[in-house]
Amino acid sequence: MNYLLLILSVVAGAILVVFTKPNKVIVRLLLAFSGAYLLSVTILHLVPEVYILNSNSTKTGILILLGIILQSILESFSKGAEHGHIHVNTTTNTFPKLLFISLCFHAFSEGLPIHNANENLFWAIVVHKIPITIVLTTFLLQAKYTKKTMLFFMITFAVMSPLGMLLGDKMAFFTIYFSEITALIIGVFLHISTVILFETTENHKFNFQKFLAIILGILLTIFTL
Repeated sequence: MNYLLLILSVVAGAILVVFTKPNKVIVRLLLAFSGAYLLSVTILHLVPEVYILNSNSTKTGILILLGIILQSILESFSKGAEHGHIHVNTTTNTFPKLLFISLCFHAFSEGLPIHNANENLFWAIVVHKIPITIVLTTFLLQAKYTKKTMLFFMITFAVMSPLGMLLGDKMAFFTIYFSEITALIIGVFLHISTVILFETTENHKFNFQKFLAIILGILLTIFTL
């Protein structure tokens, strides 16, 4: 069922764009909520769990920092799609191969720790995928790629997290090095979630709606401890 829900979160985001065309304010609020939720789950669940699993705290800390660096590198190829901003020229029909590969790698990696982690991580990723898919689908439509290309892009993106979840549970390499891989992905999540929260504020002005969305994301995690 969890595999299906991960796919449906992408389908839901795409459907929202095709049939309702959500405005930027709603998307930014969804991003703020999902960013706060993901950050809270990472700090309250993933970080304590990975330090319990790995007695070498220095090694764990280094892997988390490497995860932050890794995500910084990935974003140079994905153009910021993971946190809701795709900075690509939509007037060209050239297929963004690096963006595609980077997004798929990211989606695959975030699925790896799901099976053995707290259930809140699963829901945080499901929620996070909806606004990201909205942004991604909007970009694909504006770039006017063929329907076949867009369908290939979205289907591949949709199955990456379930594939990561499956291999993270069944493949020996990922189960043996679960704590190390999770530490690396914690760094990825920390980078993505904090960038989302900072970039959803325009001109550094206080935005009550955004603030409320962030608080709701944090409270949701706390109340499900």
